[in-house]
Amino acid sequence: MSLSEVGKAIKVRVRSINDLVRMAASSIAMGQPTYILRYEKDGETLYGIMAVFRDFYKYYGVPLFYYVIDDSDSIPKDANYALLRSSDSEEKIEFSKAAKTGYVIVPIINVAEMPNFLK
Repeated sequence: MSLSEVGKAIKVRVRSINDLVRMAASSIAMGQPTYILRYEKDGETLYGIMAVFRDFYKYYGVPLFYYVIDDSDSIPKDANYALLRSSDSEEKIEFSKAAKTGYVIVPIINVAEMPNFLK
């Protein structure tokens, strides 16, 4: 299946921002540059990351958009980074204006409008 056959990215809603940050951090740990897109519209804020199917039969290369909607404003709008630190006993996710040492750092990028392939 080619991109022209799909037309748009397949959207996958995740349960929480923690799931999204964890997914982005695992991509970064595997050497894949990853960032979180932030888009605000009608009182809701959408956070998402792009990915592609790999090694999945005829769907190889199909674009995926994993996202979560924050309509409760639980994530600070001025945060530039999602930070993840994990140990044997706990996982800590923070949002910050600046990067911090000791964390996997995921940039948050504000987009003025969603690209057509995500609408």
